[in-house]
Amino acid sequence: MRSLVALVRHPERRRPGPAPLKVDLRVTILVGMAIWAVAMVVTGVLAAVDVVAWRVPTVCAAGLGLGVVALAWERKHRIEYRGD
Repeated sequence: MRSLVALVRHPERRRPGPAPLKVDLRVTILVGMAIWAVAMVVTGVLAAVDVVAWRVPTVCAAGLGLGVVALAWERKHRIEYRGD
């Protein structure tokens, strides 16, 4: 077994890393956005009955907004990460 010091001093001797997986990020992003949407509805109801503060559904709305940004990024960079 190679020592850690030898691997740090000679990185060219390391085994190559695995190839990146080709995945569809749209599905992952949309699932995340759906979870944020459900959380926003639930926390919105809870905020309406004064169980939680209104900043909690606002955080969920921010999550949805970031999901929209992520979808835009995914569309722009789809060819780079998937090779389509």
